Amino acid sequence: MYCLAKEPMSHNPDPQSSTLNPQSPADALTSAVQDRYGKIARNVAAGGEESCCGSGESCCGDPISGNLYDATQTEGLPEHAVTASLGCGNPTALATLNEGDVVLDLGSGGGIDVLLSAKRVGPTGKAYGLDMTDDMLALARENQRKSGATNVEFLKGHIEHIPLPDNSVDVIISNCVINLSGDKDKVLGEAFRVLKPGGRFAVSDVVSRRRDIPAEIRRSVELWIGCVAGALHEDDFRAKLANAGFENIDIEVVREYRSADARQFLSDAGLDADAIAPIVDGAFGSAFVRGAKPRAS
Repeated sequence: MYCLAKEPMSHNPDPQSSTLNPQSPADALTSAVQDRYGKIARNVAAGGEESCCGSGESCCGDPISGNLYDATQTEGLPEHAVTASLGCGNPTALATLNEGDVVLDLGSGGGIDVLLSAKRVGPTGKAYGLDMTDDMLALARENQRKSGATNVEFLKGHIEHIPLPDNSVDVIISNCVINLSGDKDKVLGEAFRVLKPGGRFAVSDVVSRRRDIPAEIRRSVELWIGCVAGALHEDDFRAKLANAGFENIDIEVVREYRSADARQFLSDAGLDADAIAPIVDGAFGSAFVRGAKPRAS
């Protein structure tokens, strides 16, 4: 579960890019994410607190990543699973998970959403976490060991190439990760492929709500929000889900980001916060995105 955690980015990837090659912006983004979250995982494993922010406190002084999980959910989880949570929502609280379900978390990070899902699907179910970062996988597997969860498996791979068979998963969750992919069509196509007929897509992600934001201002706001390096407009997200084959698509914005929350950051970036407030206020938000794979006829 990956917000880019206020790390300045040296690139400006095209969110519509669909071609990966060694020099592509998508590959540069992948490398930046791996480097950033490898460092975070090593820091957390060493006893640090670099997160955004599973403990309930907003580590960056904004409402994006704080207060996502309540104490009843995190009770009994390993401390490092909580401090390594890096999302913008809580898909496990909103998704319908049943006993015996097979769940896949795209970009599982330290594993908090996988472990929470494992509790809900029970011993007859299974919770997979997929991540591309070795240090995060090591941290997640250690958190699994400490939790004693036996119905959990963490896989190494990219969300554009899910290492699971067709029609093998009941529910796909994700927490602020899909926006970071340079090939969202591929991600959604892969999600559709691995879902069983009737399977559910239930992810938290950041979406754009307006199209008229100047590029310079958008980049500055992206650095504040941290996890909108390639946030889709909500209508574009709907269209891509439909193109992938999903039905019953719904996007519910659960946290709107207000310019007042970003005032200090924007001022520090050399921008006139008062002048741009009307432009950026409510232009981005955390959303819960739902869809379903049609049942076999």
